[in-house]
Amino acid sequence: MPHPSPSPTPSPTLTRVRLAYERIDAVDRPEIWIDLRARPDVEAEARAVDARLAAGDRLPLAGRLLAVKGNIDVHGLPTTAGCPAYAYTPDADAPVVARLREAGAIVLGTTNLDQFATGLVGTRSPYGAVRNAHDPSRVSGGSSSGSAVAVALGIVDLALGTDTAGSGRVPAAFNGIVGLKPTRGLVPTTGVVPACASLDCVTVFARTLPEAEQALAHMTSPPARALPALPQRTPGPWRVAVPPREQLGELDDGWAEAYEAAVARLGDAGVEIRALDLTPFTEAAAMLYQGAFVAERYTAVGAFVDKALADGADCLDPTVAGIISRAREVPAHQLFADQDRLATLRAHALAELADADALLLPTAPGHPTLAEVAADPLGANARLGRFTNSTNLFDLAAVAAPAGEVNGLPFGVMLIGPAFTDERLARIAALLPPETRLAVVGAHLSGQPLNPQLLALGARLERTTTTAPVYRLHALRTSPPKPGLVHVGEGGAAIETEIWRLPADGLGRLLTALPHPMTLGSVQLADGTSTPGFLCEPTALRDAEDITRHGGWRSFLTNGGPEGAA
Repeated sequence: MPHPSPSPTPSPTLTRVRLAYERIDAVDRPEIWIDLRARPDVEAEARAVDARLAAGDRLPLAGRLLAVKGNIDVHGLPTTAGCPAYAYTPDADAPVVARLREAGAIVLGTTNLDQFATGLVGTRSPYGAVRNAHDPSRVSGGSSSGSAVAVALGIVDLALGTDTAGSGRVPAAFNGIVGLKPTRGLVPTTGVVPACASLDCVTVFARTLPEAEQALAHMTSPPARALPALPQRTPGPWRVAVPPREQLGELDDGWAEAYEAAVARLGDAGVEIRALDLTPFTEAAAMLYQGAFVAERYTAVGAFVDKALADGADCLDPTVAGIISRAREVPAHQLFADQDRLATLRAHALAELADADALLLPTAPGHPTLAEVAADPLGANARLGRFTNSTNLFDLAAVAAPAGEVNGLPFGVMLIGPAFTDERLARIAALLPPETRLAVVGAHLSGQPLNPQLLALGARLERTTTTAPVYRLHALRTSPPKPGLVHVGEGGAAIETEIWRLPADGLGRLLTALPHPMTLGSVQLADGTSTPGFLCEPTALRDAEDITRHGGWRSFLTNGGPEGAA
């Protein structure tokens, strides 16, 4: 009897697609998506991409999966802007989507957002509040919430968002990824539901700066306006401006120290640090919603909102509807007065930036919980825009980048500079890469089979400790053998744990390659702190031995664990 032919090995792009759908099931975050494409359709597109590669086509983004914010047109999917009743079916991809697809990227679906891109929290949506990738009790940041979390959880490689007041930067900071907010007009906004059309930008998320830059390069158009004359730069090191500590205002615990550490890293890299008066930036930031500029949001979707309210429709987020409907009452004279005041503030801000290549700021002043935002939706949102709101009003470019952790959660900073200094900002941001911690309890421990993965990423062992006594450990039936750590709360035990330090982008690469049923989450340690670490889905434990009594994977192996596991 002839032996059956072996199944062909799936192509790299097809394998990436299949891993993405497995990851979607594993993380169980349905609120990320508004419309997820059918898996057979995406697999067929993956095969087509691989066929083009085999035929010799140049596809720089082949194998990269893309998520698209739900206010950007994707052919074949409805554009909702976070409001089902507003939905329409576009005839074509928005140019930014088309350009990434032409380069080989594959769209997985459209993502959730603060309705009509009105918010910085990620909770203002009838599709559900998008929870933070690292701590589900906290907000993901908005309005590009679903896009940022899809990248942070390793489902997709790239995602598109928009940024009017910080929507492409705050979610990046809260989820530990990179967000590029280009100069206005550098990336076309055709096929994007406007929030404030004169200020809107399409942004890109990625886990690393090079990935984000590569995607942005495919999205850009020749400038539609004359390039401004930038100040003549005298030779010397990069010059970065920072404000006095008191001008940053109230920050969450530990955030001032994390910001100062980022400033110090730039100084250690040879950057010249200069002082700057932040006043014009924060005063302009307050004008975006408190002044007349919010009226442009009414211009964008006000007629729809008015009709929906009159019809008693339940599709509108009440906070968003209130912001947009109140904007109808802004008098014309206030707009002209605010434009004059903004021009004065912008001149002051650019003068402050004149002898610097960039301004470094925390991306946000703090990271609220879902409960805190629910208790004070307007106040919490206003606080988050303190440093981001003025960027587009002043016609500036920005890069948001990870800059370490505070209490086990991502901390992010942003570099801001004049229009068309996007590449300069990225070069400075490349000097910022922080380290992150990772808690490991099994096959990645020192001397174990998967430890070389950590070493290859430049990781180094910081210390050995234990978890808080709220976990149970199980021996999974995997190859190589590994344990599954599951949070149970009461009835748990302390488990031996190693804490490793590694480059933050290395954590993203580990996450992308993480096999089912492993997940990455926040691990509580014996000292009361938390850090990212490897956990396991409870559904994988049905046939797994509970080995909690051993107190750790090494002890289990020493006392008769699975053959060959050591």
